[in-house]
Amino acid sequence: MTLADNGTDRYPTRTPSPREPVDRLDPTVWGGPDAGAVELLASFESDGYAIIDELLTTAEVADFADEIDRLASDPELRLDERVIIEKTSNRVRSIFEVHEISSKVADLVRDPRVIELARHVLGSDVYIHQSRVNYMPGFEGTGFYWHSDFETWHAEDGMPAPRAVSLSIALSDNYPFNGSLMVMPGSHRTFVPCQGATPADHYRESLQEQMIGVPSHEHIADLAEKHGIAQFTGARGSALLFDSNIMHGSANNITPFPRSNIFLVFNSVENTLVAPYSAPVPRPTYIAARDFDPVR
Repeated sequence: MTLADNGTDRYPTRTPSPREPVDRLDPTVWGGPDAGAVELLASFESDGYAIIDELLTTAEVADFADEIDRLASDPELRLDERVIIEKTSNRVRSIFEVHEISSKVADLVRDPRVIELARHVLGSDVYIHQSRVNYMPGFEGTGFYWHSDFETWHAEDGMPAPRAVSLSIALSDNYPFNGSLMVMPGSHRTFVPCQGATPADHYRESLQEQMIGVPSHEHIADLAEKHGIAQFTGARGSALLFDSNIMHGSANNITPFPRSNIFLVFNSVENTLVAPYSAPVPRPTYIAARDFDPVR
């Protein structure tokens, strides 16, 4: 029995019949005013995201780029279930729980430049819900269809509220044409339910290509008409901090210019996971951590 069966689900999704979008029931910014982050928090509150230029130095970007290249080319690691392979190209698409695999990424998680961003927004101590490296090679990199991360984390992981934040750190230049992330500013204030039951072991398919837990064309069109679409472009070393419920996606990369990023998800220690709301069992802990110890 899921929590939705007990009548405690405030964001019902994966329903047998279509449901209309609903207003978000929770704050976007949980922390109080902070003199060092006024502009960032204002942007985050209104748009659901904020851009941080030059979060990493040129030298740091080079070090991390070498590190993720090393991980992707490691033949033993390629056999690990945390490594997701592209369906068509047979190339590495993502490496999950990367902060447990790489000491460099583990240090990055604890870096004050990173962790304080999450604490400012979430207003509490935080822990790592998910970490991964995303690779989008030139010519054949596959994008991600429109979705809200919170819809998946709520339905399949048991995250009660959208009190989580993602940080995408660019390790390559993000152009408008090489599959960079698209977001709908302000869409974080609307929760869009999805139709269809969650199959067992759905994550095995969804991490390559998500078919369940994506909004209808009608709801995507309505959100785009209301909010428009913005794109995260910028030099390597910049970062996008975005709300767990914002509608976002990316197109395929058919250009010669590859794109890669480190993706860190922080959840509030006051929003820890319970049983999945709309799935038979929780996803593996390398996708949705159940160690709620705060990052120090």
